[in-house]
Amino acid sequence: MSEECVTPEVRLLARGEEVEWDRFVMACPEATFFHRVGWKAVVEEAFGHRTHYLLARRHGMVCGVMPLVQVRSLLFGHALVSTPFCVYGGAVAVDEASRLALESCAEALAVRLKVDWLECRNVVARRDAWGSRDLYYTFRKGIVADAGANLLAIPRKQRAEVRRGIQNGLIGIRDDEIGARCFDIYAESVRNLGTPVFPRALFVALKKQFGADCEGRRVEWQGRSVAAVVSFYFRDQVLPYYGGGLPEARSSGAMAFMYWDLMTHAAERGARLFDFGRSKVGSGSYDFKRYYGFVPEPLPYRYRLVRAETLPEINPMNPKYRYFIKMWKRLPLSVAERVGPWLSRGLG
Repeated sequence: MSEECVTPEVRLLARGEEVEWDRFVMACPEATFFHRVGWKAVVEEAFGHRTHYLLARRHGMVCGVMPLVQVRSLLFGHALVSTPFCVYGGAVAVDEASRLALESCAEALAVRLKVDWLECRNVVARRDAWGSRDLYYTFRKGIVADAGANLLAIPRKQRAEVRRGIQNGLIGIRDDEIGARCFDIYAESVRNLGTPVFPRALFVALKKQFGADCEGRRVEWQGRSVAAVVSFYFRDQVLPYYGGGLPEARSSGAMAFMYWDLMTHAAERGARLFDFGRSKVGSGSYDFKRYYGFVPEPLPYRYRLVRAETLPEINPMNPKYRYFIKMWKRLPLSVAERVGPWLSRGLG
């Protein structure tokens, strides 16, 4: 009998099994940074959500994992998500039997918890019978240990922006205190876009859990920090995740410069894949990444409706949020930083 014919045991992650979980994630080809067990503590500490991390074993050996978080919000509904606040998720396993066992357990849990829907942020299409929406795309390409080669790989118009930043004397600086200046720049940037800001505690928790694999970089212009990005490192990948710029970033060329600077720095650390993360079709970030030379790849997220009758539309492209976005842009930053975390914890 083949190993795949032996049904694995699936249960909740127990205290003391965290090292085994992460060892499996680091070795599993389809696993991502967002499958790391540290996200469990991050979500619990920063947002207060209840987590349900599923672990599959066969003959005592870990054969699959699936991180799940219960996100409950009066405004945005009640969902079980793998994984909220992350671009990737879903079940990852050594074989199809283990993956199906994890997904079936997640489905049963969603029904038991009486959520509105179960959401799996898969990178590879699965469960075609579940609902899906062509909304999110990811952007990834290789980088090399040569700053000039990485610059030449950027299309002409954005390459000119990078060079303008270089000529303006922009400087990239590593900043491990991501809960301070990096967060301040990010918070102002997302407020200006009309998006509720995450709590400062999120950045603190990320650094606490992931250490050197969570790193900040700031761009300075004329002695002032005008842009910042917090990136994750996973195997040979770098994932710029929380990035933003002040109004001066546009006039100085800082945004285009910042990501080339990160490519150079990450390559020196050994990274060979630059994962620019997800963006929504029709958004400014979607176009920016395409103009930077990245080819969009569809993300086949899947939704198993439980109590909901229609697929969720919790995104800024939804017309019903337009007035809210317009109003949010006008809020004083101090107010946005106080109210934003309460709203953002339900967005997932």
